[in-house]
Amino acid sequence: MAATAVAGPAAAAHDDDLGSAIEAIMHKPGYEHAQWGVLEIDAASGKVIHSRFANQFFIPGSTTKLVTISSAWHTLGPDHRFTTPVMATGSRNGSTLNGNLALVAQGDLTMGGRTKPDGSVDYTDIDHTEASLPGASLTPENPLAGLNQIARQVHDSGITRVNGNVIVDPRLFTPPALDPQPTPMIINDNLIDLLTTPTSPGQPAKLFWRPQVAPYQVTSTVRTVAAGGATNNQVSASPDGTRIALSGTIAAGSEPLLKVSPVQDPNAFGRTALIEALARAGVTVSADPTGPNPQEALPASYAGDPQVAAYVSPPYSQYAKLILKVSHNLGANLALCNMAVARGSGDCFDAFGIEHAFLTDVAHVDPTQFQLADGRGGVASDRATPIGLDQILAYWLRTPDAEAFRLSLPILGVDGSNGISCTTDCPAKGKVFAKPGTVLGLDRLNQQIEVGAQEEAGYLQTDSGRLHLFYIGVTGASSPDLTSFIGIFDDVNQISALLQEQASAAEHHHPGAAPPHGGRPTR
Repeated sequence: MAATAVAGPAAAAHDDDLGSAIEAIMHKPGYEHAQWGVLEIDAASGKVIHSRFANQFFIPGSTTKLVTISSAWHTLGPDHRFTTPVMATGSRNGSTLNGNLALVAQGDLTMGGRTKPDGSVDYTDIDHTEASLPGASLTPENPLAGLNQIARQVHDSGITRVNGNVIVDPRLFTPPALDPQPTPMIINDNLIDLLTTPTSPGQPAKLFWRPQVAPYQVTSTVRTVAAGGATNNQVSASPDGTRIALSGTIAAGSEPLLKVSPVQDPNAFGRTALIEALARAGVTVSADPTGPNPQEALPASYAGDPQVAAYVSPPYSQYAKLILKVSHNLGANLALCNMAVARGSGDCFDAFGIEHAFLTDVAHVDPTQFQLADGRGGVASDRATPIGLDQILAYWLRTPDAEAFRLSLPILGVDGSNGISCTTDCPAKGKVFAKPGTVLGLDRLNQQIEVGAQEEAGYLQTDSGRLHLFYIGVTGASSPDLTSFIGIFDDVNQISALLQEQASAAEHHHPGAAPPHGGRPTR
């Protein structure tokens, strides 16, 4: 489908009536001091349908991922797979390796920990990386699956004993000063999952935690209280992260509650996890399985050393889908490193030069429409204009991967971050494909939640199948607490649903006429 490039001045000058239903949402309590931005464009004709402050900078939040992942998709290619090899250094004596096994980390985001039997990457609408949000849940796959595959391959290569060590080689890139920090070796998003399930009132709650790797230990004093009682769990950990404690209460009859604790040393964690996987596969290692990763023992190169195992990831398009669907912050920051490595650099910040060239020379997007300092949209100074984001979306419609990219975005009322809105009695369900962005903080002065930004950018699909590019966002809103903030999230989704209904009604009843106002959809 051809798409006309978004014209900056034309888009900035346009200011249509949004209709009474949308205006009512924008003037609800909590938006008294807020500014809304809107841009909607018919992708085929380039006609601007709605525009408010489209050429102004907004805090992008996770809509930044549209820029990062678009660049990474182009740089790496949708079919790129990460191959993480294990090299055997030293000498073989029958089934014994007198030397070391080195797992050469390649910046693989999941290492098989989310791969389904069909080869796709699994996710839940509210990911474990967002465990602070209500409803966060786990995928059923084993986070250690990739390491288990590697261990079986080592055994199948004929090695059953290692007189030496197992070492994670993390020299692919230098972990950048970003939050969350991407590392060459990642298992389970560098997190320990802690799932608490209520039992009977007065009894200890049930704890499930993963991945269970030495020397990590988890203790829980969480108790079950009566139905309707308080559910409030706290997590604490030792300085090295290996001793984790859960405390608090959970109400009987409530859904399981997910918390996480960070893995402080991904290399040491990965090393021990691999040694334990080798033991399960029938390969013994003489070295102590716990302790620091002995990176200093790595060779300068592996010239002449045999590869005895390798884990091959799903295609990068699956990782891009995961990152966009659940707003995977670690994956978005890691994408910078993946791009830098693909161009021969170990400095993840070199990716910004790659992004700039992609925007300028490939997507034909004005890079000054953005101010970015990470991959996820978590830096306070980050900015983006609605025009810039719509230009990225327009670029995709000129590529052979247009549909694959659109279906990688959260789908309103169906899946991903927007799966919780527009679920019933909503004509726009399944017809809005958009990346949301959220920036929250604590207003200590007024003891409330400050909403730096809530927005989304993506595609509206009319009932006839026509695509519109759109951005809708608000900055400067407020909310009494995190639970009531979900109402602001829903408001933005409701506006996108109304825009979809308006666009469909306009083409069905009055082609070329102004969109009708329409009614408010139900969540």
